[in-house]
Amino acid sequence: MRIAVSGSIATDHLMTFPGRFADQLVGDQLHTVSLSFLVDGLEVRRGGVAANISFGMGQLGASPVLVGAAGADFVEYRDWLDRHGVDTLSVRISETLHTARFVCTTDADHNQLGSFYTGAMSEARQIELKSVGDRVGGLDLVHIGADDPEAMARHTEECRTRGIPFAADYSQQLARMEGEEIRNLTDGATYLFNNAYEKALIESKTGWDAEEVLRRVGTRVTTLGPEGAVIERAGEEPIRVDCPEEERKADPTGVGDAFRAGFLSGLVWGASLERSAQVGCMLATLVIETVGPQEYTLSRGLFLERLAKAYGQDAADQVRGHLNV
Repeated sequence: MRIAVSGSIATDHLMTFPGRFADQLVGDQLHTVSLSFLVDGLEVRRGGVAANISFGMGQLGASPVLVGAAGADFVEYRDWLDRHGVDTLSVRISETLHTARFVCTTDADHNQLGSFYTGAMSEARQIELKSVGDRVGGLDLVHIGADDPEAMARHTEECRTRGIPFAADYSQQLARMEGEEIRNLTDGATYLFNNAYEKALIESKTGWDAEEVLRRVGTRVTTLGPEGAVIERAGEEPIRVDCPEEERKADPTGVGDAFRAGFLSGLVWGASLERSAQVGCMLATLVIETVGPQEYTLSRGLFLERLAKAYGQDAADQVRGHLNV
């Protein structure tokens, strides 16, 4: 099964200021703020939902096709993804814009000042999925993640027109969308991914209740944080999957992307929905134990040991062959 993962590609530049922003603000001069903060540290992390998901799938040997837009500064990031099993040949490289970037400074009180530059992400709307499919010999599923809004709409419509199954997963873009946009991106999706809050927001904005949503999509996958995930299909009993035990909580960034990476990898292998969700929860657990969405190391033997501990030896045995262990 060949899956294309579309969505944002970005880098995060994270800095720490040892003082307090509040100490530098003068109440009656806020209309003319001009401040510079001397920071202690800088971390540059690879990110973007499509890149995070593709990285996880690559770690699991699922050979994802990354679909998104980046700038000429993508060279090192591309090499990183290539080394970790991601097909990056369908990434559009802008001739004029940099890769999307989030720049954020956090003070001693954990207050943050940040800016997000969309950059080359705006050119994702120019990518044609047919060209991607022709290059790789066809697409069995397109995951449509948070991206340039016009790109998300165009990818969805192209999937419908060409009969390509698609997964709707608007995550961070949901807050800015109105009901009609959400309905257009959802109707006919083979899979709909959301977390518990997004689930309620989708129903509120679209005017569709939970039953109507299930009539509009094939499978709805809702992540529940530490409580795992639930998989729903119209006319069937929900499938509930718990999370494995965590060794520590280091950083929640990218946990949802890791779940999707594991779930989609299960689909590539032909695993059941339940097993796919178990793989997703296991990979998400590795990410929450690590600082950064792509900084974890997947030791396949240890992954299987923890999978067996959480879900039984049968689960590990079924996944083992796909990991070549």
